[in-house]
Amino acid sequence: MDFFKKYVKKYWKTFSVAVLFLTIEAICDLLQPTVMAHIVDNGVANQDLHYVLKMGGLMLAITALGAVAAATRSVMASITSQGFGTELRSDLFKKIQTLSFKNLDKFERASLITRLTNDVTQVQVFVNGLMRIFVKSPLLAIGGLIMASRLNLHLAVVLAVVVPIVALLIILNMKFGFPLFSKVQNALDRVNLVIREYLSGVRVVKAFNRFGVEVEKFSRANEQFKNQSIAASRVMAVFSPAIMLTVNMGIVAVLWLSGLGVESGRVQVGQTIAFINYMTQILFSLMMISMVFNMFVRARASAERIGDVFAEQDDFAWSQEMISSPEKPGRIDFENVSFSYDTNGEEPVLKNITLSILPGETVGIIGSTGSGKSTLVKLIPRFYDVVRGSIKVDGVDVKEVNPTTLREKVAFVPQKNILFTGTVTENIRWGKEDANLAEIEAAARVACAHEFISESPEGYETNIGQGGVNFSGGQKQRLAIARALVKKPEILILDDSTSAVDVATEAKMKQGLKTVASGITCILIAQRITSMIDADKIVVLDHGEIAGVGTHVQLLKECTVYQEIYRSQMGKEAI
Repeated sequence: MDFFKKYVKKYWKTFSVAVLFLTIEAICDLLQPTVMAHIVDNGVANQDLHYVLKMGGLMLAITALGAVAAATRSVMASITSQGFGTELRSDLFKKIQTLSFKNLDKFERASLITRLTNDVTQVQVFVNGLMRIFVKSPLLAIGGLIMASRLNLHLAVVLAVVVPIVALLIILNMKFGFPLFSKVQNALDRVNLVIREYLSGVRVVKAFNRFGVEVEKFSRANEQFKNQSIAASRVMAVFSPAIMLTVNMGIVAVLWLSGLGVESGRVQVGQTIAFINYMTQILFSLMMISMVFNMFVRARASAERIGDVFAEQDDFAWSQEMISSPEKPGRIDFENVSFSYDTNGEEPVLKNITLSILPGETVGIIGSTGSGKSTLVKLIPRFYDVVRGSIKVDGVDVKEVNPTTLREKVAFVPQKNILFTGTVTENIRWGKEDANLAEIEAAARVACAHEFISESPEGYETNIGQGGVNFSGGQKQRLAIARALVKKPEILILDDSTSAVDVATEAKMKQGLKTVASGITCILIAQRITSMIDADKIVVLDHGEIAGVGTHVQLLKECTVYQEIYRSQMGKEAI
C-alpha cells in the first residue's frame, strides 16, 4: 500500500478540514439528547416555561451549527475524494503505459480495465465515506458511551456488555469478508474478459452464428460472479442483524432498568429518554461501523489489486540516453541471441541467433508459423530483453539506451493493425505529431492509401470507428504503414503487414518504398515468398534457429527449409 503515501501527503489538509467539520457535526448530534434531558427533567418537570424556551433555543442553535458543519464537510469530502480518485486513476494508467511487455503479460487485459475502473471506484468511495460517515460513526459511538455514562452510571452497565459483543462481531466480519470480496473482484475480471473478447470479435461471431456459444460463455462468467457476490453478501448479511439484535436487546435492558430506577429515584425520566437516544445513536453508529468494515474489506481487496500494478517494476535499465548517429545509421547486430517469454525453464523461442543487418538493407524474414519471426523483430525496439546474447543498434547494445530514444529511430507495423478513434489524419500523425498535410499525403501515397482515403466523403478528415471498423483489413494495413512512414525512421519493421493486401497493390507499395525509403533499413516479415523475393537478403527461421541467410537464388540452392516453403507456395515443380 506504499502508493497511498503520495495521496496522503497531497490531500491530508482538505481531508483534515472535512474531518474537523465532521467532528463538529458529531458533537452537535451528541449534545442534543443531553439538552433534551435537561428540558424534560428541569423544565417540564418543574413547569418552567422560560427554561424550556431557553434550552429549546440552544437546541435549535446546536442543530443549525450541525447543519452548517454537515454541508461544509460534504463539499470538502467531495472535492478531496474526486481529486484523489481522478489522480489515482491517471497515475495507474500512466504506470501501465510505462510497463514493459513482460510486466504487462502478468495481467489479463480485462483485469487491468477492472483495476482502472471498478477497483479505483471502490477505493474512492471508501475515502469519500471516511469523510462522511465512517469517521462520524466511531465519534458518535465513543461520544455516546461517554455522554450516556455521564448521565447515569447505573444504566451504563448495559453498554459494558453490549459493546464488547458488537466489537467481536465486527472483527469476525472482517476476518471472513476480505477473502470473499477478493474472489468477487476476480470474478468481475472474468466477466469483463468475456465481454471484451466478444466485442473484439463480434464480426466473427456473427459470421459463424456463434451467439449461443458466446451467450453460454458469458452466462457462466456472470453466474460465477453472481455466486461469488451472493456468497460474500450471505456472510456479510449475518453480521448486521446480529449487531442490531445485540443493541436492541441492550435498549430493552435499559428500559427495564430505567423502570426500576425511576421507581427507586435513581433514574429520572429525562435521563431515560436521553439514554435511549444515545443507545439509538450507538446502534446507528455500530451498524455504520459494520457497513464501514464491509466497504473496507472490498476497498482493501481493490487497493491490493491496484497495488499489484504499482508494485510491478520495469526491469529495463540503461546507462545512456542517446545512440550515436553514424554517417549511415540503421545497422542492427544480433550476437548469439536467445530468448524465452518464460525464463523458468521453458524452451527458448529463439536460440543462438547471430545476424547482421547493414544500414539501408532490405531484409526479409520467413519461416513457418511459430518459428520466432515476430519475436525476433520485437527485440529490436526492446519490447522484451534477450535472455542471452546482445542486440546492437548502430553499434550500441539496446540495453544501454533509453527505450524512448531507441524507439524514436524505429517504426514498427505489427501483425495486428490497431487504429484509434479519430480522423485518418490524426491516426497517421501518430507517427509524427507535427507532420503537415503534405507529409501525411506523401506517406499515404507510398502506402497506397491515398486513393481510398480520397474517395471517402470527408477524405483525410474521415472519422475512424473503434479499431478501424469502417475500413477493410487491407485498408487498415495501409494506414498503419502510412503512419510508420510519416515518422521517417532509420529502421522500418513490417511484421506481416501486407498479408491483407493484394499482390498488385503490394508491388506498387514496394516500388514506392524503394523511392521514398531509400537509405532506411527495412525488415520485412511475410508469409509469401513473393513479398521478399527481391530483398537484399532473406533470413530463414526454423524452430527459433537460423536455417539459412542469403538472397532468393542462394537459398533456393542451399537451404532445404526455404526450398520446402517455396515448393509449398509455388508448386512441386517450381524449383
